[in-house]
Amino acid sequence: MASHPLRLAVIGAGGFAREVRWLVDEINAETETFEFVGYLVSDPSQPGPHDDTATIVGGLDRIDDGDLAIEAVALGVGDPGARFSIGEDVSLRYPEIMWPSLIHPSVLMDESSASIGVGAVICAGTVLTVNVRVGDFAMINLGCSVGHEADFGKASVINPLVAISGGVEIGDRVLIGTGASVLQYVEVGDDATVGAGAVVTKPVAPGSTVVGVPARPLGD
Repeated sequence: MASHPLRLAVIGAGGFAREVRWLVDEINAETETFEFVGYLVSDPSQPGPHDDTATIVGGLDRIDDGDLAIEAVALGVGDPGARFSIGEDVSLRYPEIMWPSLIHPSVLMDESSASIGVGAVICAGTVLTVNVRVGDFAMINLGCSVGHEADFGKASVINPLVAISGGVEIGDRVLIGTGASVLQYVEVGDDATVGAGAVVTKPVAPGSTVVGVPARPLGD
């Protein structure tokens, strides 16, 4: 970590981007770690769900703008596919840019055994126990519980109040809806979606969507 607060920009300017900004503020309240530069959007010329008061400083091409002196970026988008593609693209185009993991001060986890990837976001009120791995650009939202040896793939998105049991394996670009539960040692394949409130008791095939209690493929 730099000896001075890192100049950080958030990619995106919608609701979740503003939540990420709030998370940065919460981290700074404990230890002054970041200096917020503003929001970066893929196409600043197009209208979108932006906050009128947001500091939108331009497009992604401004990452290497010397006037802004951006040192680090964070993903403020909630779609797994977009998190994956933007993270990969920005990392390739700007290999020197830093992707700090943003972890709310209230998060409980065994830091000695956890593995947290670059650009990961872990929100307030979440508990991770032991030997948990969170992949690059993954996001675990508010109030989730995560058991031992759980594994989250790259850019997976876990929405609020999700319960992940021990030994669960979640693939890349997975979306798990609010209030869902995944029981122990179940595997959720790449690009799968678990509906809100679902209870997953069996493996979920890659690319599929499951809903209900117990969770079944959509349409069954």
